[in-house]
Amino acid sequence: MNAVWTLFLSNLRTKKIQNGLTTVLILLSTLLLSTAMTVISNTQNLFTDMHTKANGSHQILMLGNGLHDPIVFKQWWDEQQGVTASELIPYRNLSGITHQGKEINNIYMFMMDTAELPFTVDKLIWAQGDERSTPEVGTIWIPTSFSYSNGIEVGDKVSFKTGKSTFELKVAAVVVDMPFGAPFTRNARIWMNTQDYKDQFQSLQGKDMYMMGLRFDDYDTNTQYWDRFEKQAGTPYLESKIEFESISSFYLIMNKVIGFVMIFLGAVMLLVALFTIGFTISDAILANYRTIGVLKSCGLSSFGIIGTYMSQYAFLSIIGIIPGLAASQFLSKVIVESSLSSLKTNRSELSMQGNFTALAVGICVFALVILCVLFYANKARSVQPVQAIRYGMSEMDSSKWARRVRSNGNRPVGFDRLPVMFVIGLRNMLKNVKGSILMFILTVITSAVLVFGFVLLYSVHSIQRTASSWGYDNSHIAVEVFNQAAFSRTQFEEDMLSDPRIKNFGWFGNVTGVVPSELSDRSGDSNTSSMNVYIGVADGNYDDLGYSTLRGANPLHKNEIAIGINVSKKLNKDIGDVITVYINGKPYSLIVTGIYQAISNMSYSARITVDVIKADHLDYSNAETYFINLHDSSQSDQVVSDINEQYKEALSALTQKTLLDSVFKEAVGLLILPMSMMGLLFIVVTCIIIYITCRMNIRKDSKTYGIYKSLGLTSNRIRLSVAQGIVALSVIGALLGICVGVYLLPILLENILTYYGIMEVPLIMHWGGIIGVAVVSIISAGVGSWLSSRVIANTSPRILVIE
Repeated sequence: MNAVWTLFLSNLRTKKIQNGLTTVLILLSTLLLSTAMTVISNTQNLFTDMHTKANGSHQILMLGNGLHDPIVFKQWWDEQQGVTASELIPYRNLSGITHQGKEINNIYMFMMDTAELPFTVDKLIWAQGDERSTPEVGTIWIPTSFSYSNGIEVGDKVSFKTGKSTFELKVAAVVVDMPFGAPFTRNARIWMNTQDYKDQFQSLQGKDMYMMGLRFDDYDTNTQYWDRFEKQAGTPYLESKIEFESISSFYLIMNKVIGFVMIFLGAVMLLVALFTIGFTISDAILANYRTIGVLKSCGLSSFGIIGTYMSQYAFLSIIGIIPGLAASQFLSKVIVESSLSSLKTNRSELSMQGNFTALAVGICVFALVILCVLFYANKARSVQPVQAIRYGMSEMDSSKWARRVRSNGNRPVGFDRLPVMFVIGLRNMLKNVKGSILMFILTVITSAVLVFGFVLLYSVHSIQRTASSWGYDNSHIAVEVFNQAAFSRTQFEEDMLSDPRIKNFGWFGNVTGVVPSELSDRSGDSNTSSMNVYIGVADGNYDDLGYSTLRGANPLHKNEIAIGINVSKKLNKDIGDVITVYINGKPYSLIVTGIYQAISNMSYSARITVDVIKADHLDYSNAETYFINLHDSSQSDQVVSDINEQYKEALSALTQKTLLDSVFKEAVGLLILPMSMMGLLFIVVTCIIIYITCRMNIRKDSKTYGIYKSLGLTSNRIRLSVAQGIVALSVIGALLGICVGVYLLPILLENILTYYGIMEVPLIMHWGGIIGVAVVSIISAGVGSWLSSRVIANTSPRILVIE
């Protein structure tokens, strides 16, 4: 035991740099894995806890088209056992809001006539301001998602447009509003005093709409209630409905993406760390083969030698794992708080959990390191003392080495015909095959991670170029009509047709459709239950407006429909199938012409032309949004300014870039930190491992480098030769890494986004940037190899030869 302890201390003292870098590797692996697991578990837990605290709804019902009597509808749900219905809250829609003289774009508001608190379902949780039963006259409550993203605080005044007039209210409180409080949401419930609500909206055209939330004791049974409703009412539910999956999706999507990518990359980093440890142990056994033979001949058992390595790496693992777990708690808190900021309040911070999860990750990492050490250190059992002392290796390996040396002189083409620096670098790579393989794999992984991160960030940042592939339109300008009473569609269209800058335009509205339950027409598939579908209605050509499909085509005629991929999956419908849809209470049988993807509404949506509805309602007009294309897109800002000036009392015009940036800049901001961190970690790991590997190789070949120096080669030429070989290898690895980062890693992302309605991630390949970030891994490899060869410059030829 004393001998094992002595050898253990000797290994720690004589290999300080190598041990330190190995510890860093273990630390970084633990950091990534623990952070990923903590982020995923806390994201789900924090959302669930807050949803439970608010007694959050599982479904939000919006009654605005008069297809169901709100009072009767509310009474029916109050009579059901196992489900709690919220108050029936009146509301009106608005889309024009100004804060500190600046108009806030792409926000659609539900102006709520606030009932007296507390609510039975979707309780409001105070984040800022004084808690009251209702807003005071002249004040409003706003959700955290709207407040935090736009810098609106308690005490600020905001102005709302209602057509020809505006009114101003003071923010009295900021509240957590679970159904409409997720990141990226463009909807916000503005809670008004009842008197303010009557004063501002009673004189406006239109009528109150109603909103109601349902919370089920068992959400999985909700379809049974809707089947019962359909049988008793004689018709499906025909108005708008927001499902729990849609409510929760944007709370969870970003951290699921970040966590899944981090788990994959953390697992890869851990495998690299284990391979590096195994390579180091194998190399140490070969380098100290004769010493191990002497120790065995002196009576030290194989178990004692293995125990030396196990105790060494167990000690290094503990030193690396503990700070890795501690750092992961801080990092995961930063990521979770940035992505779930809408759940934060001034009264309580987000309560991070997951200490047990982090501890489990640490234990697993420790166990894997020990198993790896045991596997590779077990090679010490095969060391025979006599052969080790005589040959410095096994007799078989000695024979192979002798044959290889003798055969070198018989080769017709030798290293003597090649440049000296090239030969030195090539010899270093060929003689240390395992180390070369490790460095090659590492540069492949590092460049793949860097390329994937860059492509993802660049694609989200430049989403206006692929908007149609995300399910959005690809037109230059969007015009939102917020005051139908002050808007003349005929006059507007005449003005657009007379403007020479405008190429084409069309309007787009939406209705809620219901697909009733039916028997599946495909063998082996179960019956489908009724479902609500968001239906886009276009008066114009979908292709001209910039909408695309994955398969098939957009609808052109009154008997056609295109459906989202999740509708296709749930209903077992494909191109050419017939689907029955209730729109405004009337059933329509339509042929599926195309399948598309859309992250909005999670692809639970469909597209039809206005001709479908006009077949029964000739006077139908629901011009909510106009999409405009220009001959020259660079004139978009000027055209938007002109339209807003001319129609300021009726509509709001915005460029496509402004609309998309208002949503996806937030996504870019959330992705930058974790993706940059992972890229930086892999750069550091590449440098560390290549440093360790090259340093071991140089020490093994110290005699050879001493001979080179004694023959007149300078230290810098030798070092440069070694670095050139590593750089050449890393260039090949980086090229392969580009292919992996561009074509393979996005498949992992698609596996996550499929649930959210994206089957094929629309990535933009900026090859200049891709090559640029891949070069970083090459530079990292070159720096690691150059730094490791300092021992050549700092040692005299005589000492190197003697060693």
